[in-house]
Amino acid sequence: MKEIKPIAIFRSPLTSKFGIPRQSGLADNLVGKIVFEPQYQREEALRGLEDFDYLWLIWSFSGNKTTDDSKLTVRPPRLGGNVRLGVFATRSPFRPNGLGLSSVRIKRIMEGVIEVVGADLMDGTPIYDIKPYISYVDSHPEARSGFTDKKEWQQLSVVIADEYSKFFDDEELAALKEVLSQDPRPQYQHDTARVYGMPFGGKDVKFRVEGDVLEVVGVDY
Repeated sequence: MKEIKPIAIFRSPLTSKFGIPRQSGLADNLVGKIVFEPQYQREEALRGLEDFDYLWLIWSFSGNKTTDDSKLTVRPPRLGGNVRLGVFATRSPFRPNGLGLSSVRIKRIMEGVIEVVGADLMDGTPIYDIKPYISYVDSHPEARSGFTDKKEWQQLSVVIADEYSKFFDDEELAALKEVLSQDPRPQYQHDTARVYGMPFGGKDVKFRVEGDVLEVVGVDY
């Protein structure tokens, strides 16, 4: 079997696993860049891509310290982390081959770079392939979606005071709010007094959660 090698590296304001959206498309203001390796930074490799709106990305869960390829069950956060399902019935990052699949929207195509929105990839993630999203075969709006049909994800209301929002431009602030609204905390942690830290765009965003409200309480460089 031919060894697979990255064709690109993903660049994102999210530099750790903490805060990464749990699915692609949940943070539609979150901008990232697919930066191609030198041998693919040629116009002909992307010729025709300007006629598509979305891409499929095949990538690696490179942020996982270890991969247990014998693990057959996992605990989805959407079910509170208390219910075990088969690994192939979930989108858990802990997979036998550590590969991810994400659909992202194309924002801009540049020389050697594709700017996209809505990705659930950490900064520095290796990308092994990209393919255009084709609606007539890739979209199935009538399809059943297992446990996600039965358990709705509850978004949080995000409060960011002016003294903290001033550290971000409008695009960054919109993306930050979307990411925080997905509740980046581990599902087993619900201490209302605890202050969490999340790296975002070169800054450390401090926040706490009470009920369904997330409040930013500090921004450090």
